Amino acid sequence: MSLDHFKLSGKVAVITGAGGGIGRAIAVEFAGAGADVACLDVMRENVEETARLVEQAGRKSLAIVCDVTSPEATKAAVERTVKELGPIRVLVCGAAARDPNHTVESCPPEIWNQVFAVNVGSAFLMSKWVIPIMAKAGGGVIVHIASQLGSTATHERAAYCATKGALISLARAMAIDHAKQNIRVNTLSPGATETDRMPLRFGTMEEARKVSGPRHVLGRLGLPEEIARGALYLASEASSFMTGADLLVDGGYNAW
Repeated sequence: MSLDHFKLSGKVAVITGAGGGIGRAIAVEFAGAGADVACLDVMRENVEETARLVEQAGRKSLAIVCDVTSPEATKAAVERTVKELGPIRVLVCGAAARDPNHTVESCPPEIWNQVFAVNVGSAFLMSKWVIPIMAKAGGGVIVHIASQLGSTATHERAAYCATKGALISLARAMAIDHAKQNIRVNTLSPGATETDRMPLRFGTMEEARKVSGPRHVLGRLGLPEEIARGALYLASEASSFMTGADLLVDGGYNAW
């Protein structure tokens, strides 16, 4: 297979949760593959830095501060992207709420609803606005960022596990519904990855490496760049016969 199959030359991609971590790494990876990228995040400074890195890689970018739980804000972000960059051919839904540890019993309803609104609701909204644009342009690719915890579970992460499992099921349903529009839909499920979410949960990155690393067969956490390569595979023609699938890039977490 030619490496040309991994190119996104001239395509427009939209990435939610692009302000850092995996989302930023995907934006930079896509730019390196030739895509122009609209970067969406709720944090202005973070998303502007991602957009700068995309431009540094030689591609056009937009930094859009966006509440991805808002129908009006997400629709406006999509419309601006089309106006300034062109028809959207790739959508990556990577926005994720920073959920505190809870069981179903201990979780306040407002936190449960917010985690679902960000993790799942935003994927619905962005897909709703983007699909007609992709279909008119001749097709495209949608990637929902799920998790290894979408197909397994761990303690005190009920809301997170439920949302990530929902994204896997959502992608399968969308794949069936939109195949005739030449739109492929898959999920990417990372293992624990070295982002700023790790110190928030474990205190320090070193503690995260010590505690969570050994839970993976490879004995370590993933790097954002490693996850981004999986996203590029799913977004490119290299995965042209994949839809409705979940790609695990989890260091063997689910192999135990």
